[in-house]
Formats: sequence, C-alpha cells, structure tokens
Amino acid sequence: MTEGSNTEMAEAYKGSSDAFANLFTEISKVIVGQRETVEQVIAAILSNGHALVESNPGLGKTLMISTIAKAMDLSFSRVQCTPDLMPADITGTHIIEETGGHKEFRFEAGPIFANIVLADEVNRASPKTQSALLEAMQEKQVTIGNDTFILDKPFFVLATQNPIEMEGTFPLPEAQLDRFLLKILVDYPAIEEEKEIVRRYTMVDIPEVRTVLDKKAVLNLQRLTREVPIADDIKEYAIKLVVATRNWSEHIEFGASPRASIGLILAAKARALIKGRNYVSKEDIDTMAYPVLRHRIMLTFESERRNITPDQVISEIIKRSS
Repeated sequence: MTEGSNTEMAEAYKGSSDAFANLFTEISKVIVGQRETVEQVIAAILSNGHALVESNPGLGKTLMISTIAKAMDLSFSRVQCTPDLMPADITGTHIIEETGGHKEFRFEAGPIFANIVLADEVNRASPKTQSALLEAMQEKQVTIGNDTFILDKPFFVLATQNPIEMEGTFPLPEAQLDRFLLKILVDYPAIEEEKEIVRRYTMVDIPEVRTVLDKKAVLNLQRLTREVPIADDIKEYAIKLVVATRNWSEHIEFGASPRASIGLILAAKARALIKGRNYVSKEDIDTMAYPVLRHRIMLTFESERRNITPDQVISEIIKRSS
C-alpha cells in the first residue's frame, strides 16, 4: 500500500470516528441507555446485514430504529405482522387505474421499499408472508408477476419477536433465522435510566433527533467496514469458534454454518470501526460471537430441559477456545 493510500485510509478512519461520535450523540438525545443494542443495530447496517431483536413489549424498539433512520437520513417504514398479513401487503401489488379512457396496471409499492424496514412481531406473520420478506432480505429485490424491482441501497430489515405470548405464532425455521446477521436481546433499563426516560417523556418538549449522516455516507461506511484489516490469527480464531459449535454434541444438536463465519468477521470489523479502531481485536470477535451465533445453534433437548441458554453455551465455547 502506498503512502498516499495510507494517508487516505487514515483520514477515512478519522472521518468515520467523528461521524459515529456525532451519530451516538444524536441518538442518545432520544434513546436513554441501550448503547450496546444501538451499536449492534448499527453494526448490522454497516455489515449490510439484517437483525432480529427479541425483547418484551414497551422497550422502545420502534423508537430506537426510527431514531437511527432519521439520524442517518434513511427512509423508514414499519410493518405490523399479523396472521392475516399477505405477501402483497409487504411487497406491493399492481392495481388497475383508468387514464385517458383506458385501463392500465400501475405498481403500488409496499412498505418493503424503504431503506430501513421494521417488521414488528415477525413470528405472527404466516410462513408465506415471512418468506416474501426474507426473499427481499436475501435478494435485495422484489418480483411481482413478470416485473422485478431492485430495492434501494442501503436496505436493512429489523425484525422483532416477542418471547412471551407465543400462542398463534409461526416461529421462524432455522434456515430463515440463519439469514439474519445478528439476533439482539434487549433487556429492561436500569432504574436510573428508567427515571431519565420518565423525565424526558413526561415533559412538554419531547426530544428530537437531527440528521448527522446521509445515504452516501452510510454506503461509504459500509465499504470502509469491509476494508478494516484483520490479522490471520484473529480470523482463524473466529472460524474456530464457529466450527466448535458443530463439534460439541453435549449441548448442541446442530451447529452454525459457514455463513456464521462470514457474519462474525464482518460484524467484528463493524464493531472495530464503531469503536474507532482500524483493526479487529479478539474482543471484537468475542463480543459479536453472541449476537451472531445465538440464533444459529440448536440446543439438545436435554440442554433445553435444564434451561441452558445459547449464550451460556457460547460463553463456554469462548472459554475453551481462548
């Protein structure tokens, strides 16, 4: 690499560090706490992946993702998934329109045509509707009849599911779960954070966020994420973690696919960039292993019976591999 290109990369990393500082400052005006959750959502966007969020109701998932969209100047739409939701309700459909004395078909775009799409309670949608959403996530395009529509870049889906009230739901199959880069768990805020939430949202002036990035800057950050260097030993360590999920029959019925290895390294690169570093550390791999792997491993019946969680198994894998 030439001296000129080294200087350009150094300036790019410094610019990204300043951009993230401004971004988190703006987001914190609206979102109290949840720093790790916000970082993981942004890491998924930087990695050009999608995220599945699991939490109890009322923890601000919709507010968080709409705030991130506004701060990044990205179009945002929300889909409330229900059992009677049809694929066309998400993708859009052709409608008949009369113009100039004759009828013609016109395509009416659905909510999938946005930069950031929130699919709320995705496990309440029927498998057919889930498939339409996941096809758009994977192919970054929508096919209606004989017409194919390319989705605008960047394109990010944040799907949520509620861990309680599972009656009448359609759990995502493992093959579809694998298409989400991260599974993010959101917990209740600490008491001091909840006091601040109550203070802010019981006042006359509700806090608002301003735009600090634009679409071009987000695409540049996605490209810069892939350029973050990773040492061979760190890369081998990441792959070692993923392979270990396939060889631990005591707790794991089915392990993670090679897509997890790709996702783990990409997510670690994104985290390094967010943290202001121009290299991937072992800490990045260890931290991102949880959201990358927790939905990609299937525990044995005995482990589930003993209430062992995927995170506990991942933690043990990290200890054994270090």
